[in-house]
Amino acid sequence: MDKRFGTRHFAVDRRVLIAGATVLTAAGAVPARSQERPMIDNATALIVVDVQNDFCPGGRLAVPKGDEIVSVVNAIARRFQNVVFTQDWHPEGHSSFASSHPGKKPFEMVQMPYGPQVLWPDHCTWDSAGAEFHEGLDVPHAQTIVRKGYRKEVDSYSGFMEADRRTPTGLSGYLKERGVTRAVVVGLATDFCVNWTAQDAARNGLQTFVVEDACRAIDLNGSLDKAWADMAALGVKRIKAGELG
Repeated sequence: MDKRFGTRHFAVDRRVLIAGATVLTAAGAVPARSQERPMIDNATALIVVDVQNDFCPGGRLAVPKGDEIVSVVNAIARRFQNVVFTQDWHPEGHSSFASSHPGKKPFEMVQMPYGPQVLWPDHCTWDSAGAEFHEGLDVPHAQTIVRKGYRKEVDSYSGFMEADRRTPTGLSGYLKERGVTRAVVVGLATDFCVNWTAQDAARNGLQTFVVEDACRAIDLNGSLDKAWADMAALGVKRIKAGELG
């Protein structure tokens, strides 16, 4: 069990990578930002997705300028009473690693029993420095961590559901028991784990917002535009940090 909050560790569970249930919008155009502002109260949770060393500059799967969101996340988080972290947490030899597939390279696609899977460089392995949260993250009042991707045979992008689209993490039940009806999502990366977490939040009946300046993207072959379009198709609202209610 991880014992840190903010710049320390914590623990629980983890979720989905690439599952084939994505909703496409007509032309794939990036939707305009929402004029709607989420109310920040006891019914609203901030979900901070994978702000970990391996996803920041110098990490094994660095998201460009991923570290730039840390100060924004810290400032936003102070306004929320309900804060949840997700943490990528892979065993060595995880099935999503290109190194586990002889002859394959990072960012190639393979077919897994649960659907198509992007192959990644080894990253966020158990108890590694890369799996730790960024040292600048300062959210001591965060209340739980959902670890995802810890099962060797299946990846997990979403904080709610593993890539097999059958195995829940328990996050939905946790939020429901706390009376949460709205989710504000921030973190890394916009087009993968943030995207899938936000989509699943909406599918679970939560009014969902993604704070775009508190996220950064990998953007593989247009994946960022597609992510925004898919989120919008499920009613996810795209806002700026300054638009928080």
